[in-house]
Amino acid sequence: MRELLPGIFTWGVLSELHGYDFNGTVVIHPEGNVCIDPVEPSEVILEELEQIGIARVVITNRNHTRGANAVRESTGGRIGLHLADAAFARGRGVSLDDELSVGERVGPFTVIAAPGKSPGEIALHDPERRILLVGDAVIGNPPGKLSLLGEKVMDDPALLRTSVASFLGLDFDVLLAGDGVSILQGAKDRLRELVAAF
Repeated sequence: MRELLPGIFTWGVLSELHGYDFNGTVVIHPEGNVCIDPVEPSEVILEELEQIGIARVVITNRNHTRGANAVRESTGGRIGLHLADAAFARGRGVSLDDELSVGERVGPFTVIAAPGKSPGEIALHDPERRILLVGDAVIGNPPGKLSLLGEKVMDDPALLRTSVASFLGLDFDVLLAGDGVSILQGAKDRLRELVAAF
């Protein structure tokens, strides 16, 4: 894992189909460390996760279940996903412990609704550090910019655009991307550019 920001670590797995990394993120927090959208971890990554300890595993949408079971089995971290995506994830064999609600706190984050790609898509907002973490709501591609996935993989493209536009009401400067390259400063301006193109 590499440290993106103080107390925030990531590891990636290249998606050859998409041409960018899928990312797992770990946020160190005094109330319990949080692992978000873990991609399949290597043995070395699993050992690191075991050493630092993971209290919660948060999945931002039904398609980001990836390495969640492996992290849960290795660390004992409880897996949480929004209720609207829970049945799909359970159908794929994910061992869900918690159904997350909008407005709920997980570590330093508040759960933000981001439906459109799937009904239970969420984002995570840390107002104190001015960080927005997204799963599939927006993609960090090309590097330094933000984009949307293709409409064919969205349940409701218009609703997703509304969700993404609503992020502009949040205070953030950093955007941590589940897919693609994170933007570590000026991220709200990049999001504003994306929304202006809708």
